[in-house]
Amino acid sequence: MISVSEMICFSLYNTGQAMQQAYRPLLDALNLTYPQYLVMTLLWSKDQPLTVGQIGAALGMETSTLTPLLKRLESNGLIQRRRMPEDERRVAVTLSEAGQALKAKAAIIPDCIAQQTGMTVEELGQLRDQLARLSDNLRDPVSRD
Repeated sequence: MISVSEMICFSLYNTGQAMQQAYRPLLDALNLTYPQYLVMTLLWSKDQPLTVGQIGAALGMETSTLTPLLKRLESNGLIQRRRMPEDERRVAVTLSEAGQALKAKAAIIPDCIAQQTGMTVEELGQLRDQLARLSDNLRDPVSRD
């Protein structure tokens, strides 16, 4: 029988926990949770509003998870949500001025995390690509090459 320490699922779980612990003090300083940071990073990378559906698809989050998260970001003054006039079922999300200003404060986070990993930029890029491939294969095993 394989030991827990030899299981890839445990390594991924353990690494995920460690990564979130590394982010915590940096995000606490910005009053953001890790999932909120992911949403903000996505919005910072776009020059246009995104719908709740687009955010969910990009981050792999269900609407039921996203809605309270977005409400909290809105109550903290970082985003604005507006129903789309052409289809009231869709909600557009934009950054507020405060949300846009937070981007400058958050700019140091990727470098801080990269430094904590003790890995080179190239190693991190290769790891990211391998993890993306693993995730894609697990989500859609039929389309594997």
